[in-house]
Amino acid sequence: MADFKYEIIEEIGVLSENARGWRKELNRISWNGADPKYDIRDWAPDHEKMGKGVTLTEAEVLELKTLLNK
Repeated sequence: MADFKYEIIEEIGVLSENARGWRKELNRISWNGADPKYDIRDWAPDHEKMGKGVTLTEAEVLELKTLLNK
């Protein structure tokens, strides 16, 4: 797997936490120095390990909000 870099720009909130302390979080993250995107994924308590997640653009987040408000 290729190396990649990430920077958590904004920690928006925690959606849930499991018994091992991993938390499903909504954050804004810059991947490999690109513009930040919204990101939902599981994180270890120290943010050193992560699970699979979903990354969304601003437009996609707005569309998701519209869909959820129906």
